[in-house]
Amino acid sequence: MSTLLKVNNLIKHFPVTKGFFQKQVGAVKSVDGISFEIEEGETLGIVGESGCGKSTTGRALLRILEPTEGEVLFDGVDIAKLPKKELRAFRTNMQMIFQDPYASLNPRWTVQQVLEEPLITHGNLTKTEVKQRVTELMELVGLSPQQASRYPHEFSGGQRQRIGIARALALNPKFIVCDEPVSALDVSIQAQVLNLMKDLQQKFSLTYLFISHDLSVVKFISDRVGVMYLGKLVELSPTKSIFAEPLHPYTKALMSAVPIPDPEIKREQIVLSGDVPSALHPPAGCAFHTRCPVAMDICKTLVPKWSEVSGGRKVACHLYEQNHTKEEQGSCH
Repeated sequence: MSTLLKVNNLIKHFPVTKGFFQKQVGAVKSVDGISFEIEEGETLGIVGESGCGKSTTGRALLRILEPTEGEVLFDGVDIAKLPKKELRAFRTNMQMIFQDPYASLNPRWTVQQVLEEPLITHGNLTKTEVKQRVTELMELVGLSPQQASRYPHEFSGGQRQRIGIARALALNPKFIVCDEPVSALDVSIQAQVLNLMKDLQQKFSLTYLFISHDLSVVKFISDRVGVMYLGKLVELSPTKSIFAEPLHPYTKALMSAVPIPDPEIKREQIVLSGDVPSALHPPAGCAFHTRCPVAMDICKTLVPKWSEVSGGRKVACHLYEQNHTKEEQGSCH
């Protein structure tokens, strides 16, 4: 498989201003220097607590939010530096499915108009071809083409998300950012939408960045999982490995909170002390050290390196760095 998307040191800071002249007095470090790659046809899941920078990462990749710094190489082209005109043409390759299907659809437009809009804006199809494409898209996502004359409020939540998926597929993109696409849906509907997304991925060789706070959903759909904490990636591993044996202390705590559907199996839940620090004033050293049950002195001053441990697994934790003893490494297991 070839690499479709390569992200190097992506940063997105939101300036904090004060006073009449709006002088900048600080910055909210929403995404603070993350690097990863996504292979063609794979699904990379991103998980973490609310406010860790997951959604901001997705939006910065597509330049819905302008990155502060960093490279976003899509098929070898750095889209972070593309002029607006070229970016507009490039946008056909990259789309987004939003969390709330109702908020992301224009309530005054029929579904026909919602699906026609990207085709008219970016394509050069005739009126007949546009109508045919809308019919195709409706059928692809399991809706009846006769429903295209209805308005979004006339559909259920699951059907509205199917319309959102159809709109994302309209221009035959290669890459789709899925920002919590099933979190607003009923559990029984979630499974249907996830299965639809998997089927579409196989049919059209799609590549997904799947953002979610629900670990069971991420486990089902992702090939690899990245864990974010306070704007940084702390671990990135194949799905099976990360669920079988999480490496980073934060990942361990997250995984310990997942319920096991078997009353015979007892799992010790790791309860983290304190609150997530402010992204305006993140702690020095490792951002997680204020809540980490195995923190060492070095964690308070030195930022851990983002390094490969084994089998394609990457982690940012001093416990796994070469210059520490095996005893220290063992204390994290």
